Amino acid sequence: MLPYLSRRLAVLVPTVLGVATVVFLLTHAMPGDPVDIMLGEYAQAADREALSRRLGLDRPVSEQYLSFLSGLARGDLGRSIQGDQPVAELVTLHAPATAELALAALLIAITIALPLGLLSAWNAGGAVDRLSLAGSMLGVAVPNFWLGPMLVLLFSIHLGWLPVSGRGGAAHLVLPALTLGTAMAGLLVRMTRSSLLEVMGEDYVRTARAKGLGERMVMLRHVLANALTPLLSVLGLQLGGLLAGAVITETIFAWPGLGRLMVQAIYSRDYPVVQGCVLVIAVTYVLVNLLTDLAYAWANPRVNFGDDDD
Repeated sequence: MLPYLSRRLAVLVPTVLGVATVVFLLTHAMPGDPVDIMLGEYAQAADREALSRRLGLDRPVSEQYLSFLSGLARGDLGRSIQGDQPVAELVTLHAPATAELALAALLIAITIALPLGLLSAWNAGGAVDRLSLAGSMLGVAVPNFWLGPMLVLLFSIHLGWLPVSGRGGAAHLVLPALTLGTAMAGLLVRMTRSSLLEVMGEDYVRTARAKGLGERMVMLRHVLANALTPLLSVLGLQLGGLLAGAVITETIFAWPGLGRLMVQAIYSRDYPVVQGCVLVIAVTYVLVNLLTDLAYAWANPRVNFGDDDD
């Protein structure tokens, strides 16, 4: 496993470099000038030139890129153009909110998906199965930018049960997490059902039934335990995807996470903050997938990592 882990960590370096390069080029290709946003379009030419020189925006893009890579190699993400704060400090301040939202959405998705997937597989072809599949399709099809405002209108404005936006107690987390976790729950229901049905056709399951074990015991001890292992990889991919999908949800609910910070930085053309947020999300996505692969191998010892000594 160690050679495999070393190879995966080695891939992390070119991945981060590729993401950093693409994000740098795209942010600098955006229309608009940070100097215009900060000083206004009617500012004096001398003031514009002085601010541009102070921010380093007067240098060629190639020189800015090399300076960015040099700082990245030292672990320095630069400083915010708008607030002159270290980007690493801003990311550290907002990352816990995004992690909290992503984990809550994952918990909601698992809580919804596992029971529905189990009931759907247990009653394959029946009314429960059809309703479950229809509900999962609806969950995947409904976009977050529509579901979020609808939940606010119903539970916050009409019923007055939950706060509209912001981050405070557990009540503030319910609507954003439900909005973000609904699509994932729809996908997990179908994946759980498919995995359970596949395992239910295995020989050892038929043998367990032939030995006289009850259907509930067969499902819990033999089917569910073996069917959940492939879902680990799906959960890892979805958890990484939640970090990117949180951008819309955080904006809708004014949730102070990396997604909202990145949107605000895009509006203000704050290049270092945009680059820092995207890099953190990308690296987190890669690391989550690596941990998922290792967890999958731990749960299923038959997995071969391709090591020479295996």
